[in-house]
Amino acid sequence: MGSLKEELLKAIWHAFTALDQDHSGKVSKSQLKVLSHNLCTVLKVPHDPVALEEHFRDDDEGPVSNQGYMPYLNRFILEKVQDNFDKIEFNRMCWTLCVKKNLTKNPLLITEEDAFKIWVIFNFLSEDKYPLIIVSEEIEYLLKKLTEAMGGGWQQEQFEHYKINFDDSKNGLSAWELIELIGNGQFSKGMDRQTVSMAINEVFNELILDVLKQGYMMKKGHRRKNWTERWFVLKPNIISYYVSEDLKDKKGDILLDENCCVESLPDKDGKKCLFLVKCFDKTFEISASDKKKKQEWIQAIHSTIHLLKLGSPPPHKEARQRRKELRKKQLAEQEELERQMKELQAANESKQQELEAVRKKLEEAASRAAEEEKKRLQTQVELQARLLEEESSKRAELEKWHLEQQQAIQTTEAEKQELENQRVLKEQALQEAMEQLEQLELERKQALEQYEEVKKKLEMATNKTKSWKDKVAHHEGLIRLIEPGSKNPHLITNWGPAAFTEAELEEREKNWKEKKTTE
Repeated sequence: MGSLKEELLKAIWHAFTALDQDHSGKVSKSQLKVLSHNLCTVLKVPHDPVALEEHFRDDDEGPVSNQGYMPYLNRFILEKVQDNFDKIEFNRMCWTLCVKKNLTKNPLLITEEDAFKIWVIFNFLSEDKYPLIIVSEEIEYLLKKLTEAMGGGWQQEQFEHYKINFDDSKNGLSAWELIELIGNGQFSKGMDRQTVSMAINEVFNELILDVLKQGYMMKKGHRRKNWTERWFVLKPNIISYYVSEDLKDKKGDILLDENCCVESLPDKDGKKCLFLVKCFDKTFEISASDKKKKQEWIQAIHSTIHLLKLGSPPPHKEARQRRKELRKKQLAEQEELERQMKELQAANESKQQELEAVRKKLEEAASRAAEEEKKRLQTQVELQARLLEEESSKRAELEKWHLEQQQAIQTTEAEKQELENQRVLKEQALQEAMEQLEQLELERKQALEQYEEVKKKLEMATNKTKSWKDKVAHHEGLIRLIEPGSKNPHLITNWGPAAFTEAELEEREKNWKEKKTTE
């Protein structure tokens, strides 16, 4: 029921949007009443006029928005929908409400009926979010299906060129842009209108009407056992056969379930390419036009029965669901990647802020260091200046002292010279004194020689008078010799003044010692 509700909501959204004349997101109550009544009719839902009037009572102010309409739509219409209504009639009712307002006025190579089928296909392939768009992957899928149905070759390079000019801001095309893209013949060049129309119808039958395979074959009757040509249409749980491909005269159905089977039959009774469809209560003999068609039909029916056993949806719906899940996964991965990128960016910004803070601190530190260096240099310059000043002062003092020293040396030299002069004079005086002394010494020696001569003479005289002296001395000096007196003071003895001088006494003592030494 969930997927059916989503499909119905897409068509209803187109109708509601078309009723929103001023694009305000609101529709008048009278228009919504008519829309609700028509929906109940085509969806075969019992109409509840009391609930309708209660929901759109007159005391409501102004128009009703789509959000205000959704509770009524869900409760009284969509939740009561059964799978017994005509989907084409439902889609055509919604199409009628929106086509005039939105379909391009530019001439198209397709009919309005073809445009309607493309619109229904758009609702089937579009994303489950509003406003509805069909993404480039689904556009490529649809164009490939149409090209294949027309018997043409897919031009991937042309589509890639188209994607380059794709408006990234919208992430996809609206239903009306898709109709214009297919209708302008950009991807069906060389094809006539009928071929394009038949291709659209074939893709519409497969994707919307769940037609898995269709075509003419011969069927054997159950009563008359005669063979009649019929137009067979294979759907997920039924094979219907008609008089012709216009589907106006339906002749019967072959109900398929997991207990059915399909078998190949040998040719018989002039009929070729036979196969058999066995059901619970009936068996159907069918003849294809050739062996290839026979094999295709057997394979298609067998695949359909196999899907019924598995409870799987038709291949095109399953493929669509896989593509959506893949896009959802890719989107989640992209969002996760973006989240991680944001985290990395936030971490990077945080790191940048930290680095900026560190940079500022470094700049401040550098500024402080520069300021300190400046102060240090200034202090150093001042110190050097002071040192230079002191050195200059000391140099001046040293020069002054040196000058004083020089002056002192000069003074000393002058004094030294004066002393040297005085020394020379004194040496000269001393030399003269020495010469005088030598002269005196010579005179003394001469006097001494004269003295010695006189002494010898005296000794000789003394020796002559020695005996007499001894006698005098023996008689205690009562008698003395009378000798010439000296001018110097006389020595005093116990007996009175001596008859000789002190120099004479020393001379006598010296002579006495020499004699004693000699002995």
